[in-house]
Order: sequence, then C-alpha cells, then structure tokens
Amino acid sequence: MTEATSDMSMWRPSPNSISQANLTTFMTAVERQWQVKAADYAQLWRWSIDKPEQFWTSMWDFGGIVAESRGTAEVKDAGKMPGARFFPDAKLNYAENLLRRRDDAPAMIFRGEDKVRRVVTFRDLYDQVSRLAQALAAAGIKPGDRVAGYLPNLPEAAIAMLAATSLGAIWSSCSPDFGVQGVLDRFGQIEPKVMFCADGYHYGGKTFDCLEKLEAVLAKLPSVTRTIILPYAGSPRSLATVPNAVRFDEFIAPYRARDIAFARLPFNHPIYILYSSGTTGVPKCIVHGAGGTLIQHLKEHLLHCDIKRGDRVFYFTTCGWMMWNWLIGALACEATLLLYDGSPFYPSGNTVFDIADAEAMTLLGTSAKFIDAAAKAGLDPMKTHKLRDLRVITSTGSPLVPEGFDFVYNKIKKDVHLASISGGTDIISCFVLGNPLAPVWRGEIQCRGLGMAVDVFGENGKSTRGEKGELVCVKPFPSMPVMFWNDPGDKKYRAAYFEKFPGVWCHGDWTEITTHDGLVIYGRSDAVLNPGGVRIGTAEIYRQVEQLDEVVESIVIGQDWEADVRVMLFVRLREGLKLDAALEKKIKDHIRKNTTPRHVPSKILQVTDIPRTKSGKIVELAVREVVHGRPVKNKEALANPDALDLFRDRAELRS
Repeated sequence: MTEATSDMSMWRPSPNSISQANLTTFMTAVERQWQVKAADYAQLWRWSIDKPEQFWTSMWDFGGIVAESRGTAEVKDAGKMPGARFFPDAKLNYAENLLRRRDDAPAMIFRGEDKVRRVVTFRDLYDQVSRLAQALAAAGIKPGDRVAGYLPNLPEAAIAMLAATSLGAIWSSCSPDFGVQGVLDRFGQIEPKVMFCADGYHYGGKTFDCLEKLEAVLAKLPSVTRTIILPYAGSPRSLATVPNAVRFDEFIAPYRARDIAFARLPFNHPIYILYSSGTTGVPKCIVHGAGGTLIQHLKEHLLHCDIKRGDRVFYFTTCGWMMWNWLIGALACEATLLLYDGSPFYPSGNTVFDIADAEAMTLLGTSAKFIDAAAKAGLDPMKTHKLRDLRVITSTGSPLVPEGFDFVYNKIKKDVHLASISGGTDIISCFVLGNPLAPVWRGEIQCRGLGMAVDVFGENGKSTRGEKGELVCVKPFPSMPVMFWNDPGDKKYRAAYFEKFPGVWCHGDWTEITTHDGLVIYGRSDAVLNPGGVRIGTAEIYRQVEQLDEVVESIVIGQDWEADVRVMLFVRLREGLKLDAALEKKIKDHIRKNTTPRHVPSKILQVTDIPRTKSGKIVELAVREVVHGRPVKNKEALANPDALDLFRDRAELRS
C-alpha cells in the first residue's frame, strides 16, 4: 500500500442508491443477455475487456443509440492497436443522438458571471439547431468540412457544434482568451470554412472585446468564407471591418425550424478536432470519431457518473478544454446542462456553490486546482449552502491529493460520490474514473473504466503492482483518435502513444494500482523527477507543499546539475509574504517528514506567478525548458506566458 492510500473509506453508497444506480441495471441486463454473473465491479470490468464485442454491444443497447444500422460486426481486427475498428458497418449521426428529446424541459441553463441567466428548452435547442443547420448547408457546408468556434461557453457554442455535426461537418473550438497566434496555430492547420465568434466575453467582472483579435485571425485564415458573430458582451466595434461577417440571428433568420435531415455516416466519421496543449511545439490536431465519442461518453455518463434523465450536470470548463465536449455529450442522457462562463471566483469563491443551490445541480464537475483554491480561500459550503440535490462531484485536470478528498467531505458535503477522473484530450474521455457502487478511498481514483484494459507497466514493459509505473492501455477501445490531422502514414499518431511499448497505448501518466484496485496518479511521466536515479512524481511534492497555509501554489521541476538532476521548487506565497530562511526550512522539513529525503528540493525560489495552459494546468515542461535556457516553442498555448520570464536567467539557478 502506498503512503497516499488509506484503509479508511470516505464514502459508501447506500443500499438504496446501489439498487437505483444505472450500473446495477446494466449488470442485470448483461447477466440476462450474456449469462454473465458479475458479483462485483472487478468481475464486470474483467468481462468488459475480455469480451469487448459483448460489452460494447450491451453499451450500445443500454445507451439507446439511434442509428440507421449497427451492422453485424462489433469489432474488426480486435488484436490491432492501433487498427481495430468498432462497429465498422454502423451508420449514425452524433447530433441526432444528443437531440433525441424535444419537449419544454430545460436542455441548457446558462449563466455568464452576474450578467445573464438564460434557459434553452429541448424544443428550443432542436429548433435552433435545425435553423442553423439549414443556414450552414446553404453556405456550402458538407460532410468533412471544418466549422470552428472561437467562443465563450454559450448555449450557441453547443448549438453550432450540433448543427455542424448534424451535416457531417467537423467541429473544433477554442476559448476567446486565446491570442491571435494561438488560434492560428490551431485553426490554421485545419482550415475551417465557417467560424463562429462572440463579440466579447466577461471574466472577473471585466469585459473583453474579441472583434479586434478576430480581424487579425481572419487576415491569416483565408479558408474562412463566412464569419458568424454572436452578440454577447456588447462590443462597440462595427462588424463592417470583419470579413464576410453576419450576426447569428440574421444568419438563421430566413429558415424555419423543421425536422433535421441528419447525415448518418460511418461510426468513425470525424466530428471533433481537439488539440494537444502545444507547450513544446505547434499543437497536434487530434481527430475523434462520432461513434467512439458517443458510446464512450454514454458509458461514462450513465454507468460511472450515474447521470439520469432530468439530472442537472455542471462542469466548469471553457470551449478550449475537452471537458466541454464531455459535458455537451450528457445531452444524450436527456440531462440538463448547467453552462457557466467566467471566473469561478467572481463575484466570490462561492459562485459555483451558489449555482448548485439555485439550479438544483446533481453533478458538479471541476478541477483539482479549484478544490485546492477553495480550500485555501477558507470556503465552507457545508455551512453556507444546502447542496440538497448534489449527488456526484468529479475532479480532473491534475491529481486530486488526499487533502482534496478531506476538503470535499469535511467542507462541501459528506454524502456525495467524489469521483476523481483522468484521461485526456487524446481519448476525449477517461481511462480511470468513478464507481457509484463502491467506496471512495482517500487519495484514490476508484476504478479503471469499463471496456478500458488499463494497466501499469514498469520500465521492462511488464505489468507491475505495488510500485509506480506508466499508465497503459493494452487493448483497443472505441474512442481512440481516428487520426491526427495532416499526418501521412499516422507517423505522429503512432509516435505519440505506441513508441515506448509497441502495440500498447502509453498515456504518459506516472501511476500506481492500489490494494483496493484503485489508482493513484503522481503526475505526468515526462515530468517525473529523477534525482540520483530515483523516480518521483511531481504530485507527491505538490501534495506536501500546498498543505502549508503560506503557499498558494507551487511548481517543481528537475534541473540537470553536475551529471545528475536536482529538484527545484518554485512557490507562490500568500500576498505580503516573503520566502525567508525560516519558511524555506519549514517547507523542506514538512516534505522530508512526510515523504523521503529524496523528495526535498535542493532549492526553493519564490515567484509571483506560475505559467499555466488555458485550461488551468501548470506547465512543468515549459518551465523546465526556460530554466535550462531552451526556447519554449509555443507560448500562445499559455494563459499567462509572461510568467515564464520569472524563471529565466535567475542567479539562484546557476549556483
């Protein structure tokens, strides 16, 4: 057992919740259909990876996937990775499956900081998608064309995606805080025909104009033949200088709502292009297919998160993070989406919890960084909010440390299923996530996802237990990327995942499987520290440092030094504090006491900011490059690229 695990469960499902869980219903259906008697989750998981053709067929049926045909084959070339093909003869449309409900219940409830609240019913959603799809078709959009969104997390972002994919077009989006070059590094590679953009957005009580940046983007993006503007922030700028621009309402005005003629296309027909973080070069364009995305999200939403019809699902995300795609997919469960755009700490740190109470939120999705920030801010929602309807909290983006579990159960809600989940843009879903039928153990991710043959490999390429290693997936799954854009022969694709262990997906997370058959992730394996040949996950150090009240956040890297590696820790302290010898000693003593002497940094340096991606992830590799005097190739991927200067040419790094 690792130090991060515990024999103390923090939550156990009630007998009533177990009996009513979708996963219980699914297990009953599986037993009836395949005569599979799974006494517990571990047995169900083993069947799901040993018999993928049975499992994914059952998931198709349980999710009620709408299709022209499922075909007769479930998996072709099941032994090839990459190369396996799921439901190779199926014909379906992604948007059709998300628009199956057409009544007056709310499909989306949107809040934009304290500026606006809007409700879009399922009927309204279908009708607006219908009108926009007709307008896009009239503008020449056809299957395979790219449609881009440079948008806040507005209802219209989802409407535009659904309209585009209803026609068989491919949707790609990024958030409006991206700079001009960041947008061009992404959309410039995929050459969209149509682009959606808001006139501006709100963040932290301030309003930001988007039209000036949009003009600069379009000047270098000649593929765009139509630009559709969403009035949101009230920009005073004229649209006259924006090439081929039209307001959203004017674009759809000529068309009346009618039944949508969904283009039913092959299972692997592309619907999304997502992007790698791009902090070490131009982002990779990762293409995801309709069927794989749909069935994987249905599995995760229905079985692992227990989302039911009418539930109210929230994820704090922007349109530039894969969790936006994941959130929108919950429409296929006929759930209501709670959309939010802006700062989660405006006008106060309780904003998310205020929304939870006001909108009867059932699933609160956020990041480990938000949970840590809420704890640092001294929030106590258990005392200030009812959170009566909240059943599930999911956390992703970085490892959720044991103290994050403590905060959730001590300060947010005791009777809540806390699911730490992890996967990524690469698979538009999760490898490891929650199990509503099992206990939550402090510091652990509950389980490996159904249908996901996840394991941990040592350096010898063999499965290992009781020690840390590489998170791998040894069998194919439906949401593997269809391809990378502009990647002849799949060279970049294969190099990204299959170079370390041929025929095995190597995800790049430094991981351990626990005695509960759960998992602990210690950080990215390419950021693992290696002082004296001992491999240390960065999350092991963050956990200790960020327990200290003086430290707001930190970043740790390995610096090449005298034919070895030394651990360098940078800390952002509470306002008004300075790193002196006493505080440095306190930090080192705390790390040494709770880990090992190898974990203790050689040096601790104070910084006023820590660079992060647009989705809030700290960028250890970019900092490591700067510390070693190497260029960071794509600063546009960062939300605060100027922060890198705080790590450059510091005298302390040379001594």
